[in-house]
Amino acid sequence: MIPPLSPITPLTPGSSPVPGDAAAQTGDGFRGLLGQAVDGLQNDLQQSSAASEQLATGQAKDLSAVVSSVERASLAVQLATQIRNKAVDAYQEIFRMQM
Repeated sequence: MIPPLSPITPLTPGSSPVPGDAAAQTGDGFRGLLGQAVDGLQNDLQQSSAASEQLATGQAKDLSAVVSSVERASLAVQLATQIRNKAVDAYQEIFRMQM
């Protein structure tokens, strides 16, 4: 599950974040959020795979839990794909800008 977003704090002149600063080292910010989202996606995919395997071997007791797990993983992959597509589109748009 993707954690809720924290409020954005405004930057003050002279305090722009640079690579290697304390926030980047602790995993806060976009890098940490992206890492958590990827870890959550991986966890959802593993749970879905395990539930599907249990269903195939006859060990699953609750069919609705299996379907729910598989659907959650499917939606998470679709969301990740859409986010990736939007990020690539934004990168391409920035690349096309003339200075």
